[in-house]
Amino acid sequence: MAEPQMPQDIEQTLLGGPLRYTRKEVEALAEVDEDYARRVWQALGFPTPPDEVVAFTDGDVAALREINKLLEHDMVDEDMVLQLSRAVGQTMGRLASWLADVWLRRLSEVYPPDEPMTTEVVTGALAATEELRPAFERLMMHGWRRQLTEAGLRTAASTAAATADPAAGLAHVSVGFADVVAFTRMSRRMDGSELAAFVERFERTGAEVVAELGGRVVKTLGDEILFSADDPRAGAEIGLRIAELFDTDPTFPRVRVGIAHGEVIQRLGDVFGTPVNLAARLTATAHPGTVLIDGGLAEAIAKLPEYDVSSLRARPLQGLGRVRPRVLRRRTP
Repeated sequence: MAEPQMPQDIEQTLLGGPLRYTRKEVEALAEVDEDYARRVWQALGFPTPPDEVVAFTDGDVAALREINKLLEHDMVDEDMVLQLSRAVGQTMGRLASWLADVWLRRLSEVYPPDEPMTTEVVTGALAATEELRPAFERLMMHGWRRQLTEAGLRTAASTAAATADPAAGLAHVSVGFADVVAFTRMSRRMDGSELAAFVERFERTGAEVVAELGGRVVKTLGDEILFSADDPRAGAEIGLRIAELFDTDPTFPRVRVGIAHGEVIQRLGDVFGTPVNLAARLTATAHPGTVLIDGGLAEAIAKLPEYDVSSLRARPLQGLGRVRPRVLRRRTP
């Protein structure tokens, strides 16, 4: 492990250079309007430092210049740059926190449990990230390119199939929630490390199932996964596989799943619309280990011989009126 350094040295190492400039100096060097630069920093998730604080590097100047250069393209405007900056800030913030958690977990395995985790140990671990940074950056860029390709293909397909304005990002997809049963009660029995390991395993295993079947994890909420699939059959199979994991692995949490099929709005990586709300309500009413679906998905998979769909009594669902859920099961010989 690298020799421990002072926090300010770590900051300069990870930022690729020393802190040289105040905010106003960066804005002047990058030739960017003060108000717009402030909105960019805030979109990236950073507070605007006071004028007299030296908090920026040559890399910040270069980045702000690149952002300004984007505006020269006919298809790019200030609102688009701010939206993308917000997406980068939120995504990179979570990725950085995730990486820091992995480092701290590894440190807890390397150092004896009775040895205190000192500042020197933590800063030394952070310094070691500089050695691994090039490999992490290559992995991150490759993952981004692959995800961008998939997003482009989804956008092209949804635009071709949209029934309304294609620019609105409308598409017919299956969306579903997989929710851990009695998560609050279980979490009270776990300490911090056990709870973190539980959530990480649930998210990892669920994401593997979704990816294997050609779906997409829209977001995770600790005890819940929101997924989508362009193919109704894939959406149904994802729901059943996740619900069945407890039966094959008793250490995996028991879940309940709700899936709906219909037209949704796809925006900034998220999905919105009645099918999303319906899937959430179905999940809340499902029994442990079961998959409830709506009439749209039931109709879409009606001719598939491997599934059995049975209707339940219609019931009121908050904000949606009376809805008749369907139970999705595998058809047995």
